[in-house]
Amino acid sequence: MPGRRRRGRGGGRGWGRPIRGFLEPCLLLVLQRGKSHGYDLKDELGPFGMGNVNPSLVYRALRDMEEEGLVRSEWDTESTAGPARRVYELTREGHERLNEWAEELRHTDLVLHHFLEAVNRTIEEDSS
Repeated sequence: MPGRRRRGRGGGRGWGRPIRGFLEPCLLLVLQRGKSHGYDLKDELGPFGMGNVNPSLVYRALRDMEEEGLVRSEWDTESTAGPARRVYELTREGHERLNEWAEELRHTDLVLHHFLEAVNRTIEEDSS
């Protein structure tokens, strides 16, 4: 809430906190590059402000997306010396959802840009 100090990492400021609801589009984008294991996907999330995301959240999101038909998975028993791991890939529906996310985020970017310009104008007016 504005005017209230939030508790937690960074007091609610900076890159310490992931953008709510942003995990799905980021996972879809990373999977668009090709098949991947869950932990490898988690490692790819850093540039999107989710470097410290809990792996259980990644796996839960992947399961949810698989139930929706956005991704599919299979057990990989060949490329690892250890136990079999799930490898995920994007489906046609996943590609479509990624495109929908991109359009929605383009709109959000425009709205945020307008908001920040208004904030900057207000700050400039207050300081003069």
